[in-house]
Amino acid sequence: MRAMFYPLSIWVGLRYTRAERRNHFISFISFISVLGIALGVVVLITVLSVMNGFHKEVRERILAMTSHADIRAAGGGMTSWREALEKALRHPRVVGAAPYVESQAMMVRGRQVSGVVVRGVDPSLEPSVVDVSRHMVEGRLDDLQPGRFKIILGKELAWALGARVGDKVTLLVPRLTATPTGSVPRLKRFTVSGIFSVGMGEYDRGVAITNISDLARLLRMKDEVTGNRLKLDDVFAACQISIELARQFRGWLRVIDWTDQHRNFFAALRMEKRMMGLLLFFIVVIAAFNIVATLVMLVVDKRADIAILKTFGASPGQVMRIFIVQGTVIGVVGTLIGIIGGVLLSLNVSQAVEFIEHLFGVHFIDPDVYYISELPSDLHWADVALVGLGSFLTSFLMTLYPAWNAYRTLPAEALRYE
Repeated sequence: MRAMFYPLSIWVGLRYTRAERRNHFISFISFISVLGIALGVVVLITVLSVMNGFHKEVRERILAMTSHADIRAAGGGMTSWREALEKALRHPRVVGAAPYVESQAMMVRGRQVSGVVVRGVDPSLEPSVVDVSRHMVEGRLDDLQPGRFKIILGKELAWALGARVGDKVTLLVPRLTATPTGSVPRLKRFTVSGIFSVGMGEYDRGVAITNISDLARLLRMKDEVTGNRLKLDDVFAACQISIELARQFRGWLRVIDWTDQHRNFFAALRMEKRMMGLLLFFIVVIAAFNIVATLVMLVVDKRADIAILKTFGASPGQVMRIFIVQGTVIGVVGTLIGIIGGVLLSLNVSQAVEFIEHLFGVHFIDPDVYYISELPSDLHWADVALVGLGSFLTSFLMTLYPAWNAYRTLPAEALRYE
């Protein structure tokens, strides 16, 4: 009675899926198909989640020392920075702003010399934009008082110079001072008052922080600054908010968001994720080829049944859909198992890696090299949906050729030797 409520193709296709087969090899291939698709989906979801985790770690470390957006003037120094600061803060999505002075420089201690980006900040306003204090290993940001000429170094920079808190370093900036013997670069001795560590070489090795007035005085910038740093309520909306701010300034100032400052780097990360996802998706495609083998053998095995169905009035299209249903069920089951396994593994990948490390006595992630102690994972449901949809469509497409063979089966040919 139940069969009358289902289309013939669906009912027979599901019946074939559940039925015990005389040919156990076909059952084994079906099991391998489900297992292969499930493993492919698990691997794909897990790898994409781990890559998302690494990208998130990199993004957070970049934003640990970078503002969400910068307001700068063409040609360098900005004199109307107070007006620009007040105007930016009136935007409803700007939650913090602070002026800064920045310059390339050379830092010298003894025989050690290193290029550095030195940034002058206002210790009272800087925490509203970037919380440097969260990354301080020694010292405090508040120690950078005007006129004291103190400086905070990145951890790797301090190591390269052999400098510790309390040591003196000499800063040479690209400004010339006229002397009787000729023009020489301006220089000033600073006292190391702190060390920070972000966990990213670009900052730990190449950035130093001092008071904004001390650096402006050394650079002879008077009342000018390099620009204003902004913190926004949504880091991912930085591009749109920057465009809105730029329109308010009407071209006399430029607004650069954090993605502009690292455009090539983030473009490379996106390309890496796409290519890795595409390559790993071939695991699912290869597993789905087992569906073709399963259905081809099943069509051969069921030639007599197909002929009888056609004799009783089943159309070739209905016969074709029977095997499409069966192959799609295999793909759906494998995809669902893979999604469940992939989500669970992605949410617990750190514990899984820790268990493997403990089991085999190996250490995959060295904090001294990678700056992280555990494998990061960031599960995106959009990735899960995309992988699931791709796996389903691939499984469906793999059913078409065997189903077409069933479609072309001739009853007389199939029943000749029965």
